[in-house]
Amino acid sequence: MDSRVIEHAKILVEWSTEIKRGDTVGIRASPDAHDLVVALYKKIAEKGAIPITLMSTEEMDRAFFDGADDETIDTPPKHFEALLETVDVIIALRAPSNTKALANVDPKKVIQRSVALKRVQELYLSKRWCLTVHPTTALAQQANMSMNEYQEFVYGATLLDWKAESELMYKMKEHLERHKDIRFTGPETDLFALTEGRIWIASDGKHNMPSGEVFTAPIEDTVEGKIYFDIPFMQQGKVIEGVRLTFEKGEVVDFSAEKSEATLKEIIEIDEGSRRLGEMAIGTNRGIKQYTLNMLFDEKIGDTIHCALGRAYKENNGTNESAVHVDMIKTMIEGEITAGDEVIYSKGKYFYEK
Repeated sequence: MDSRVIEHAKILVEWSTEIKRGDTVGIRASPDAHDLVVALYKKIAEKGAIPITLMSTEEMDRAFFDGADDETIDTPPKHFEALLETVDVIIALRAPSNTKALANVDPKKVIQRSVALKRVQELYLSKRWCLTVHPTTALAQQANMSMNEYQEFVYGATLLDWKAESELMYKMKEHLERHKDIRFTGPETDLFALTEGRIWIASDGKHNMPSGEVFTAPIEDTVEGKIYFDIPFMQQGKVIEGVRLTFEKGEVVDFSAEKSEATLKEIIEIDEGSRRLGEMAIGTNRGIKQYTLNMLFDEKIGDTIHCALGRAYKENNGTNESAVHVDMIKTMIEGEITAGDEVIYSKGKYFYEK
């Protein structure tokens, strides 16, 4: 087995989820993640914990949407909820064989299902959980890389000294929490929000692997200004590019996209919460050198920021409720991030790099 897979499993078990004797561990994986599942089983067993794996693929999800009527789509999966209630740890491994399996599913059905899965999401987030990626040919193709290049990309972003990365992110968190606001400025961008009473979280590989972001939930009705997201992203099987949003009193009052604007419109109109931001964040992982249309990596790119329309995380003290959480990313190499009167980032350097 590739030694990098074994190291990946070790990081997930020892750093991300801190598995200990007696833990029950749920793993969600597709067949293409088999090697990582095998490596995890050994590491989990060495800790004296018990794993169980549920198989899940994009083609299975597509088949469900093709066969299900509205009543079935609206039905919560009580058996899966029961499993999540029982386990101590959940590890989700993304290893798709087809990243476009849901591309032609009616987006309204996908949104409808996400509403039915709300309890699943709540249970998932209440556990010691981690989401990661195992390299597959489909992901390599999506990133326009060879398989070898994509493996180098994934492990270059993942196999880091997470203790050292964590120390830098917590330093940024401490500085951000000294202030009551956050402002992003740059090309076609001047976005401001109050953050008093909200918690900044240093995402240091405990829930996402790889990770590398510091994020909060802005006070919902204080988001003001405009922002241009220049990095494409995948949503509902479609690539959305060149998103421009304008906010007044926290709500999107104008929007456009250079590609897939209809999909963006559907997202914004899902519910009241999808018109407001649930997250504002700073990417810090310099091991991620380019975007790959995989948000687990793309939102963590160093020298970027991202914002999410929709649901806020309770850990941030956020209150925005929505059926969706859709991240969008902006390059900040020509921009600036300020909190109060302190420059957090300016033109290629974080404050701790000066």
